Amino acid sequence: MTPRSSAAPPILLVEDKDSLRVMLRHALEAQGHPVIEARDQPEAVAAMASVRPGVVLSDLRLPNGDGFGVLRAAKDLDPEMPVIVMTAFGSIQDAVSAMREGALDFLAKPVDPDHLLLMVERALAQRRLATENLLLREELAARRGAPQIIGNDPRLKQVTIALQRAAGTDTTVLLEGESGTGKELFARALHLLSPRADGPFVAINCAAIPENLLETELFGYEKGAFTGAAGRKPGKFELAHRGTLFLDEIGELPLSLQAKILRALETKRFERVGGTAALQVDVRVVAATNRNLKASVAARMFREDLYFRLSVFPITIPPLRERPDDVGMLATHFIERFSRDQNKKPLMLAPSAMQAMTAYPWPGNVRELQNCIERAVILTEGDTIHARHLSLAFRESLAPAAPDEGPWSQIDLSGTLADATQRIVSEVERRKIEQALKEASGNRAKAADLLQVGFKAFTAKLRELGLEGQAIS
Repeated sequence: MTPRSSAAPPILLVEDKDSLRVMLRHALEAQGHPVIEARDQPEAVAAMASVRPGVVLSDLRLPNGDGFGVLRAAKDLDPEMPVIVMTAFGSIQDAVSAMREGALDFLAKPVDPDHLLLMVERALAQRRLATENLLLREELAARRGAPQIIGNDPRLKQVTIALQRAAGTDTTVLLEGESGTGKELFARALHLLSPRADGPFVAINCAAIPENLLETELFGYEKGAFTGAAGRKPGKFELAHRGTLFLDEIGELPLSLQAKILRALETKRFERVGGTAALQVDVRVVAATNRNLKASVAARMFREDLYFRLSVFPITIPPLRERPDDVGMLATHFIERFSRDQNKKPLMLAPSAMQAMTAYPWPGNVRELQNCIERAVILTEGDTIHARHLSLAFRESLAPAAPDEGPWSQIDLSGTLADATQRIVSEVERRKIEQALKEASGNRAKAADLLQVGFKAFTAKLRELGLEGQAIS
């Protein structure tokens, strides 16, 4: 056999019996495999934290912890890590359970060294193939113009890894993050890394379209469905067939539409507005939100079943203020781009500008940084961007009040999230109903119409909030 490179990833061998561990180590090393040893689960976890193994070979029965714990630790470190478990002949059911949890294969004791070597070679070959496929997908996505995800922050790297893992599946992905963090960029990257890259990428901002038009935008309509519907129009779900549908700001989706969205996600079937024929589509959905959807569910503003359907694979994008070391790298990228657009030579950043950018909290995240650099490139007449070109002092003067100032200081946030949310929702309902009753001159039926709620539900809410005395029939 050809000698292995010294850079080959080691085999982590987890076995408490010294004689068996030594025998297996010698068999592996004889074929050129570097080996690191552990006697129990804690030692194995510590070894994986310091050296990334190519394959984990672990006994299921250990004196401290067990092989299941080793398996879970390996998969937490790297979901693609091949893990082979060893077990006594009478405990094959345990090995089957381990495979259900993600183990690649199992070996029954007494271990046949030749069988072990064959299994290890197969595991390493599978790992190499998975890595090569990922690299090829990334290269192909780059050729197709996939957006660049710029930054070395560890949290951003974790996001990128999660994105790559999700790309090969059809799982619904929920991108969570503040406004301006680049959620659509991540969604486009996910699409271009996926097997659907040749299909369409269709985006719709659920917050930018009036509620009465959003349903027709999503699902289309038939001729004559409403006044002005002169012909049939396909919706975004149809247009995204065999591709990816990006539902931006999904937290703004009106309750009236959430049930139809849920059905479309679960069955891939829907009807156009004004139509009766069910349409079948092959669509992968990626959603994004800058809201806390769990809080929206608790406040009954977002359906719980839709939330769980959307958040099969949640990915949280960190705000720029939590990765300050990436500010300079992003700024350089934007300077090169906008200098090219302005037909200027790439500008330099003065130390004062870099210091000002690092100290600034960037409430608008990457989008704000991008806009700031574009403006600075336009304003700079020389070859260097200085702090004065960034106008960050002006931006800070426009920053919103701290959370402990203004109206937030008047809100009781004690207790659980559900308690605080319920108090806030009740106060909003009370004020909105009082406003509607005032506009309707106390007429309950008219106020219910203004609020677009049923009369029975409206009167029940009046009783609940103790507002019956403010209304007349």
